[in-house]
Amino acid sequence: MLTMGGITNANESNLRLESTLQELPYWQVHIEVERPGNDLAMLFKQEPLLPGIILNNNQQYVGMISRRKFFEHMSQTYSLALFSIRPIKILYKFFQQEILALSEDMLIVNATQATLQQSPQIAYEPILVKTSSGKYKLVDFHQLLLAYSQIHVLTLVELKEVEEQSRVAKVGFRDLQQNYTQLIQNEKMAALGQLVAGIAHEINNPVNFIAGNLVHAIEYSQNLLNLIRLYQQCYPEPEADIKTAIAQIELDFLSTDLPHLLTSMEVGTKRIEQIILSLRNFSRLDESEKKLVDIHEGIDSTLLILQSRLKNNQFGGSINIIKEYGDIPQVDCYAGLLNQVFMNILANAIDAIEESLAISHTLREGEAPTSSLRDKGKICIHTQLTDDKQVMIRISDNGPGIPESIQNRLFDPFFTTKPVGKGTGLGLSISYQIVVEKHGGQLQCMSAIGKGTEFIIKIPVPLNY
Repeated sequence: MLTMGGITNANESNLRLESTLQELPYWQVHIEVERPGNDLAMLFKQEPLLPGIILNNNQQYVGMISRRKFFEHMSQTYSLALFSIRPIKILYKFFQQEILALSEDMLIVNATQATLQQSPQIAYEPILVKTSSGKYKLVDFHQLLLAYSQIHVLTLVELKEVEEQSRVAKVGFRDLQQNYTQLIQNEKMAALGQLVAGIAHEINNPVNFIAGNLVHAIEYSQNLLNLIRLYQQCYPEPEADIKTAIAQIELDFLSTDLPHLLTSMEVGTKRIEQIILSLRNFSRLDESEKKLVDIHEGIDSTLLILQSRLKNNQFGGSINIIKEYGDIPQVDCYAGLLNQVFMNILANAIDAIEESLAISHTLREGEAPTSSLRDKGKICIHTQLTDDKQVMIRISDNGPGIPESIQNRLFDPFFTTKPVGKGTGLGLSISYQIVVEKHGGQLQCMSAIGKGTEFIIKIPVPLNY
């Protein structure tokens, strides 16, 4: 077993527009397939950032196991006991995964395009790179994206030089400079919006079928029950066979429970219809123009999308959402873009609270979580109409806060306070462009260490309000 390769961040590399994969930080962790499965778990534990391990048979390459695939498989029932002491080659037979292998002299730009064209199941797997000597190494997908982002910045620098040489292209260049980061984020959000809208559409058809037929089912069942009661009144002493059938099906209980059962099904379908409506409100794919929108509806739809992260916290308990909605008018805006702003800020708030909970958990490791730890996470959403006729949305959290020294950089493209692999530094930059440039509003951040963070969004209301 041999561990090699750089662990440096791709942003710290001296990349150029024509840089190739051989300039990226890489991993070379090899293991013989005759070794037991426990050795894989040990290597992944020793190197928390290790994306995958290359498998050899007598020092000849036979395959690769990624961190995600390994732990996904080993978390299944009996997998740990079954494969931990058996040779790795037995475990590898169950993977059958596609592995993207690229030459080390391939341009980073081309490699990124080839990676993104893979199927979603393997899109985030590490990239296998073959060296000129015939050896293999691994490049983390995140490092590839960071390098790609840096090349975008270099492209922007070259465009600035072109602007100095050609004043004719100044207007077009300024638009490119303002929008280049948004294009990257929009591709991701468009994919999310299409996925959400597609799911909502596919669910909507069968739910409408069930809801429409439930109305008739309730009516028909009530008519049949009324007919049975009428028979019982007219023929109080039925034949023995009928009495036996009545006893077998428990007619009295069935007559009482059937209406309740159908009513509960009707309530369930209405709840599903509400969820579908929230998903469609969030995606807003069919709205490319400004329109009057209920801001509260957009916030609620976004919260629904983030519901699993709010409830399933690994340190115990859920994150509390406190809504302080004021009496505000509808806002003339791009609904989908504004929902994207809510998504970015709320997701950042959840990340901050999880970071705070992780710190508390580390300090109290070995103790059972108390109610004070479980109730610590809190996000407050406050809306109001200001005196200068602007709708103000304040989203605050009780996370660890942001140092004052970096607060003036929060809205810069590619700047992030998150660890490597967790943030791209585009969310707040895009949000600022949406609020300020697209809607003529304001986006501010107020934070203090130990006191949490608050984002303040101001959007102008219609002039005739």
